[in-house]
Amino acid sequence: MISITLSIVILTVAISVSAFSKEKIKEDLLFWPAQIDSQKQYYRFVTNGFVHGDVMHLAFNMLALWSFGEYVEGYLYTNPMLFGSKAKLVYLGLYVLGLIVSVIPDYFQYRNNYAYRALGASGAVSAVIFSFIMLDPTQKISVFFLRGMPGYIFGVIFLALSAFLAKRGGGNIGHRAHFSGAIFGVLYTIIMAKLIANIDILPAFIETIKSRY
Repeated sequence: MISITLSIVILTVAISVSAFSKEKIKEDLLFWPAQIDSQKQYYRFVTNGFVHGDVMHLAFNMLALWSFGEYVEGYLYTNPMLFGSKAKLVYLGLYVLGLIVSVIPDYFQYRNNYAYRALGASGAVSAVIFSFIMLDPTQKISVFFLRGMPGYIFGVIFLALSAFLAKRGGGNIGHRAHFSGAIFGVLYTIIMAKLIANIDILPAFIETIKSRY
């Protein structure tokens, strides 16, 4: 059976590649706060994650999603002590809600600015990565110049850098969405583990890190 992660990757690649040559597809699906506010096009909170600016943008997001998502969906969430038979549904909720929640701060900031538009799955991918970190904090992560770093250290650096770059502004990268998606991934994992499995993830997270030393 095809995984949810692979299904998302295939769908996102298909839509994004189509949008590369057909600008209208991109225009109809991207995140446009002013259009959402004036035309009530709330679907854009989700569809923006299925279109990307270029091949590199698409490749980076989908590679990251594939690398972390398959492990989260197929191993961490399916732990009988955690989500078990509900794992697929919980994982899908993580991704879809990650798309939505990650752009809410930008919606409120830019809903009166018709010039602001954004696209890409980065916020949801950040949610998946930080869910991974919460459940397996000492697992090594290698991204660009950050090589072989324990997940919890990577998480601190990622959040600090995203917050700094979001505050500085400029550029075409949605650093605020990265930060918001990451925080959502942490909170979602904690809340769902408590609601479904009655497990307190945060104490387990801390204990796992402490046991490393």
